[in-house]
Amino acid sequence: MNIKIWLAAGSVVALAGCVTPTPQGQVEELSPEVLSLIAPGQDPSTARLEADGCYWYLHRGPVESTYIPLLTRDQRMICVTAQG
Repeated sequence: MNIKIWLAAGSVVALAGCVTPTPQGQVEELSPEVLSLIAPGQDPSTARLEADGCYWYLHRGPVESTYIPLLTRDQRMICVTAQG
């Protein structure tokens, strides 16, 4: 079980280098690598990169709609690192 966690974490870190951040708050089309990480039940078409370096998507609930973190199947936030 521990190896799966390390492999998942390594995948997220490795893929973070493949993603070029867009200006904060703008909705963007996600790469196939990022799309493959997303847990079911989330709407990647509304994903946007926030100031924390992580992707958030618009969750439309029964009462209100709000942006929440885009998560992997193991419930980790999907984030990018700035390339310098």
